[in-house]
Amino acid sequence: MQADLTMGNLASALTLEPEDAAFIAELQAGSEEAFAWLIARYHQPIYSLLARTIQDRADAADLTQEVFVKVFRGVGSFHGESSLRTWIYRIALHEASNQRRWWLRHKQQEVTIEQEVAGNGASSPVFLKDLLQDESESPFEMAVHAENRARVETGLSHVPEPFRTTLILRDIEGFVYEEVAEIQGVNLGTVKSRLARGRAYLKAQLSADRRNDLAHTNKGLSMALGEEA
Repeated sequence: MQADLTMGNLASALTLEPEDAAFIAELQAGSEEAFAWLIARYHQPIYSLLARTIQDRADAADLTQEVFVKVFRGVGSFHGESSLRTWIYRIALHEASNQRRWWLRHKQQEVTIEQEVAGNGASSPVFLKDLLQDESESPFEMAVHAENRARVETGLSHVPEPFRTTLILRDIEGFVYEEVAEIQGVNLGTVKSRLARGRAYLKAQLSADRRNDLAHTNKGLSMALGEEA
């Protein structure tokens, strides 16, 4: 990629890795190849973030496209105050926040991670949670892990904002505390507090789900034993 930087971008580029600075210069110069690489690199992570945050796959797909439109239009004003990744995620969460406000005003319906994404003929349907599966796992491992992931995703959907987003950024997306603070525009103490509360909410939800499953199993067993008697 072309490594030449304009004088206006030189000072801000000092906070970036050399290859990042060159890449950003390509984006700001309007390179189609650079932007295509950016989309290939970040499309799935941003879509996954939005699908977890707003819990509507159709809206998440539309918002993902909107995020990259805003990235394309706004990259000229990006001066490296944060990493490129942090900047993109901040745009994504801003769009998600706007979408939630619209949802509260107009849509008033809930779509969970269990929603079907697509069918494939005679085979079983594909659900949003299936996108999280690791194809390198054995079938048994996949079944066990998919069930656990489904429980976590379902539990996560019941964690209130802003704790859910903080939990997603730190524990799922892997951002460090400082990056989470920067993305959400809060201080480090707030991030740690939100994360602790988000984890507590999620733990309580998963514990409640396990108790409900156990009660359901015991009820079914009691009914079966009663019929045998």
